[in-house]
Amino acid sequence: MLAQMGATGEGAVGFEAGGWNPGGDADMLSDVSVSLTVLASGSRGNSSLLSSSRTRLLVDCGLSCREECRRLEAQGIDPAGLAGILITHEHADHVNGVHVMAKRFGLTVYMTAPTHAAWQRQFKDSAGNRVQAGRLETFEAGKGFVVGDIEVMPFTIPHDAADPVGFRFTTEGVRVAYATDLGYMPQNVKEQLKGCAGMVLESNHDLEMLRGGPYPWAVKQRVMSRVGHLSNDALAEFLGTDYDGSAAFVVLAHLSEQNNLPELARMTAERALGERPGLFASRLLLARQDEPLAPLTL
Repeated sequence: MLAQMGATGEGAVGFEAGGWNPGGDADMLSDVSVSLTVLASGSRGNSSLLSSSRTRLLVDCGLSCREECRRLEAQGIDPAGLAGILITHEHADHVNGVHVMAKRFGLTVYMTAPTHAAWQRQFKDSAGNRVQAGRLETFEAGKGFVVGDIEVMPFTIPHDAADPVGFRFTTEGVRVAYATDLGYMPQNVKEQLKGCAGMVLESNHDLEMLRGGPYPWAVKQRVMSRVGHLSNDALAEFLGTDYDGSAAFVVLAHLSEQNNLPELARMTAERALGERPGLFASRLLLARQDEPLAPLTL
């Protein structure tokens, strides 16, 4: 069972099995401060690595196992040393590599029960059987738990999936938030982003590019809906009004390759922050699909 903590993040104690391994690469981990590496971000696959001094967690696993391993190993990370894989929701670009990665390296997979059920309905292994997570831990949005020395607070996000969540992580006195694939920015998400030293937030599309782009109208409606994806303008509205300025970095993530441009996403976010001069110290970065973002250390 997961070690639960309260919705405020208080009362989290103890270490979960599968966290810090006293053998292996523990010596290397002990020299690492809190860091986040966005390994891939976009409609062709999403995955990020959160590291503390004792624990490494993969957030989503949307690349193939081979590509996940290639990108992790390029960062000097042994996939077998991961404490587990956390899943935000069951869409293919977030779970494509989960089954093979978990099976190959004996990793624990963390997801909500509805997400697990939807994942099993949609995916089959090479033998045509429903995929299995050999080591599965389920959690619920709003109920925190602990993996290694990282407190995990999952929170509900508005997206057209079975039970989608974002995450707020707390370790070594540092908070990091991860919120992509959400149609709008509800109050509960805004609350979870307060006081975070680092944030990965969606800036999926430019509205005019989407409206005039190649997608069928039904797909455009889905993307623009309140259970679709966050536009540049919607993120800018949050940055310009509700963002508290606590983050050393804000990563703009899940950019559409058809309906956005990196410079448009950056410019829109910078304009919003520029209207609040006291907050412009936050560093803006752009996550990419084809290569990892350099590790961000806190």
